[in-house]
Amino acid sequence: MQPQRKAVALISGGLDSMLAAKVVMDQGVHVEGINFFTGFCVEGHTHAIRQKDRDKPKRNNALWVAEQLGIKLHIIDISEPYKDIVINPQHGYGQHLNPCLDCKIFMVNQAKMWAWAAERQFDFIITGEVIGQRPKSQRKATMPVIARESGAEDRLLRPLCALNLEPTLPEREGWVDRSRLLGFQGRNRKPQMELAKQFGFDDYAQPAGGCCFLTDAAYSRKLEDLWSHRGTRAYELDDIMLLKIGRHIRPRPGFKLIVGREEGENRFLEGYRKQFTHLRTASHHGPLTLIDGAASRDDIQLAARICARYSQGRSDAAVTVDVHHRNGETEQLQVQPFAPQEIPQEWHV
Repeated sequence: MQPQRKAVALISGGLDSMLAAKVVMDQGVHVEGINFFTGFCVEGHTHAIRQKDRDKPKRNNALWVAEQLGIKLHIIDISEPYKDIVINPQHGYGQHLNPCLDCKIFMVNQAKMWAWAAERQFDFIITGEVIGQRPKSQRKATMPVIARESGAEDRLLRPLCALNLEPTLPEREGWVDRSRLLGFQGRNRKPQMELAKQFGFDDYAQPAGGCCFLTDAAYSRKLEDLWSHRGTRAYELDDIMLLKIGRHIRPRPGFKLIVGREEGENRFLEGYRKQFTHLRTASHHGPLTLIDGAASRDDIQLAARICARYSQGRSDAAVTVDVHHRNGETEQLQVQPFAPQEIPQEWHV
C-alpha cells in the first residue's frame, strides 16, 4: 500500500479554496491549510471596527473554513517580505494597486518553502484557482507562470480547474484521481455554489467578494496619495491600517487629516493619538482627527475648522476644538466650521 500523501492548501477564507481542499481530502489525502497575513487582508478589520457593522459576523473566514473542513490551519505573517511585492511587482499591477500575479507566485513560493521543509515533507500544494476567474492572475496563460516562477512546478494542483490543464505530478503518480477533479472556468460561481451544496456547505464567505484592500479603488487611491506625498513607496503596517479607516482629507500638500466617521472608528483612532498631533471638538460631540504630516500654525487652524465641520456643531457660528500636540502640549481654539461646499472635493483623498 502507498503511504498517505500530504498536501498543503492555500486557504484564503473564500469558497474556492475551501472546495479545492475538500475535493482533495475526499480522495484520502492528508490536507493542512496555510493562510498568509499581508496587512492588506479585508478579513476582520473594518467589520470589527465600525459600529455600523456590528451585526456582521466577526470571524476570520480562513479559520472558519479550516473548522468546517476539520483541518489544521497555519497562519503565517508575511507582511515584511510582502512589501517588495507591493512596491516592485515584476508583472505589474492589475486595475488598481493589486499585484495579483506576483502575489500568487510569492504565496505559492512561501507555501513551497514551508511545506518542503525537512520536518514537514508535504507532497504537493493545492490552490483554489479557476481559469478565467481573475483577469490578470487566473488565466490559462498565467497558470504555468505561477507554477514555474514559484518553484512549485508540477506539484501545484488546482483541483477546481485541473481538467482544463495538463496533468500534474500528483495526478500522474496516482496520488489523486484526475477523473474526480473538476473543469470549472470563467467568472460564473454557480458551479462552485452547487458543489458546496453537494458537500453540505451552506455557510461560506460571499463567493465573489474581494479579500485584499489593494483591489479596492478608494484604498489604492489613498495608498498612492501616501506614497506621492512622502516621496517614497515605503510603508509600515500602521500606515496601511490607517488607510482603512476614516475620511482622509489633504487640504495642503504637507499634511492630511484622518477624521473618524463614527464611534467605532474614533475608538480605533484612539490607539494612534499619541503618535500624531490630534484634535477633538470640546463644545460639541465630534470626531477624533489625526494630523499626518508637518502642520504649521495656520494648518492647525484649518484642520480645526475641518474637524468642527464634521461635529454636531457644524451649523453653529463657533466650535471649541482641543488640539493635542505630539510634544504633549495642548491648546484650545475657537473656530468657525467649514460649510460643506467650502471643502473642495479634491481635498478628499
